[in-house]
Amino acid sequence: MVLQSLKNCLWLSCILRTPKACFWSTASGGLIIQSVSNDVYQNLAVEDWIHDHMDLERQQVLFLWRNSPAVVIGRHQNPWQECNLRLLRQKNIKLARRRSGGGTVYHDLGNINLTFFTTRKKYERMENLKLVVKALKSLRPQLDVHVTDRYDILLDKQYKISGTAAKLGRTSAYHHCTLLCNADKFVLSSVLKSPYKGLKSNATPSVPASVKNLFEEDPSLTSEMLLDAIAKEYALQHQIDHHITVINPADETLLPGITNKTKELQTWEWVYGKTPKFSISTCLNMAYKDSVLDVKVNMDVKHGRIEVCNIDLPEQWLPPGLYSELVKSLSGSKFCPNETTTLVTTLLRLCPQDDELHSRWSLLCENMIMLM
Repeated sequence: MVLQSLKNCLWLSCILRTPKACFWSTASGGLIIQSVSNDVYQNLAVEDWIHDHMDLERQQVLFLWRNSPAVVIGRHQNPWQECNLRLLRQKNIKLARRRSGGGTVYHDLGNINLTFFTTRKKYERMENLKLVVKALKSLRPQLDVHVTDRYDILLDKQYKISGTAAKLGRTSAYHHCTLLCNADKFVLSSVLKSPYKGLKSNATPSVPASVKNLFEEDPSLTSEMLLDAIAKEYALQHQIDHHITVINPADETLLPGITNKTKELQTWEWVYGKTPKFSISTCLNMAYKDSVLDVKVNMDVKHGRIEVCNIDLPEQWLPPGLYSELVKSLSGSKFCPNETTTLVTTLLRLCPQDDELHSRWSLLCENMIMLM
C-alpha cells in the first residue's frame, strides 16, 4: 500500500508539471485515468468534466475511482425513499446525486467504481461488463461470475457484486458500474434501508438484491489487484499501453471549471431539491405522560420543499394560533431537519410561558423533525 501510494504521488507530480494541453493530447485510441481523491463529489464532477469536454471520437476513456463512505442515488430518485438519512447524518456518510439514472448504491474504499466513456454511437455496456468479468477470470479462473440481462454482475449465480447506470448525451455517453471487493456490508444494508412510512412517489425505486464481496470468495483479492487487472484488460482490448494516468480532481490546471462542478453537486438544491414530487401520509405515535397520542400528518413536497402541510392534532392540545403558525411556517420551507429546527425554535417564542405547553410543543416538533 505504501509503495502504491508513492507511485500515485510520483505520477501526480509528473502530471502537475505537464501542460494541460499535452496531458489530454496522448495518442488516440484510449486513456486510463485513476483519481487520487476519495471524495464522492469530486469524482462525480470528473465524470461530468470528461463527458462535457473530452473528444471521445478520438479517445475513449476508462476512469477508475474509489470513495470514502457515501450513498449515491440516481438522477431521478428520492433520497427519503432510498436510504436512512438520519443514520447517514449520525455516521457522517455523504449523500450524493449523480447525473445518470439507475438505483442507489453504497460506496466505501472496499468498493471500486469504473466509468467507461465513449461516443453515443459506440456506447455498449454489455461489452464493458464482459470486459470486467474477463479481468476477474484472468485473476481467478475459478470465480463463478457472469453478466445478467439486467446488466448486473452476479457471483455464484445469486449474489450481486456489480450494479450499473449510464448517461447518454447527444454525442457522448458514459456507463459506470461498481464492483464489491471488501465493502462494509453491515453499513451497506443499514443505510440503504429507508425508515419512512407512508411515502408515495413516482421517483425511480431501487431493486433490492443479495450482495457479496469478492473478498468473501477469495480473501487474497484486493481492490488494487482488481483495478490493475481491469486496466490491463481495457488496454489489451483497446490496443493501448497499460498505463494508468493518476489525476487530482481538484486541479483546475488539468480540469478547468472542475471546482464549480464539484460545488454544484454538493448543494442542497441538487442533492435534495431535484427529488421528484412526493407525498407523505403517516401517523405519529407520540408518547405523552401516561398515554399515546396519534397525530396524523399529510404533506406534499415538491423540489424538496413542503407545498402542503396538514397536522391533525387532538382538540385543545395546542393553542389554535400556535398550531396555525406552525403549519404556515412549514409551508414553503425545505423538507429538512435543520431548517425545521430553526423554524420551531423561532415559533417557541410565541408560545405562552407555560411548562406543559412547552413540553407538548417540543414533543410535536421533535416528531416532525424525525420525519425528515
